Amino acid sequence: MLNNTGFNLWANDYDQTVKVSEESNTYPFAGYKEILNTIFNAVMQQKNTDVLDIGFGTGVLTNKLYENGHLIDGVDFSSQMISISQVKMPAANLMEWDITNGIPPVLQDKKYDFIVSTYTLHHLNDNEKVNFIRELLSHLKTGGQLLIGDISFETRDQLNTCRTDNLAHWDEDEFYFVFDELKASLEGNCEIEFHKVSHCGGVMVVTE
Repeated sequence: MLNNTGFNLWANDYDQTVKVSEESNTYPFAGYKEILNTIFNAVMQQKNTDVLDIGFGTGVLTNKLYENGHLIDGVDFSSQMISISQVKMPAANLMEWDITNGIPPVLQDKKYDFIVSTYTLHHLNDNEKVNFIRELLSHLKTGGQLLIGDISFETRDQLNTCRTDNLAHWDEDEFYFVFDELKASLEGNCEIEFHKVSHCGGVMVVTE
């Protein structure tokens, strides 16, 4: 797992790293653009919504929403990535925060039409993911959606196959989504759907 220092050092090259992986259809970023487009199109079904982006990075997705009139709050733990994104989105409310501590206190009373997160929550272990998702759901307005795009698999067997195929550069410090396990952990708390995009990525739509 990269710490925030690592992400600060990676910030200027992050988009190029993603592009190389996506264009070669390889782990970990195969399907990246389609995943972001899926989330973008879901938010764009409504106008001028309140959006919270968890781990907005260099603002690839969030900036498009910002340009289309959506009101953006965002948290990320890389000060360098925040600096890059703030130039693109000067009126957005972007803050440095470590999500292992949950939602920032300043946002505790806010609710959103959409909460989005792309390629961030895999830094939380499985129990932390479940607890954080439950917390995020409490910050949705009635009818709101939590949209998660990430390295993810329908089953543990699919994850293990991907790991075997990519042992040379598999990141053992990251915790990837296994949809059927996540769904079981959240049973009774919400509705959750999985839209597979690539062999190692997809979008989860979570509603209360």
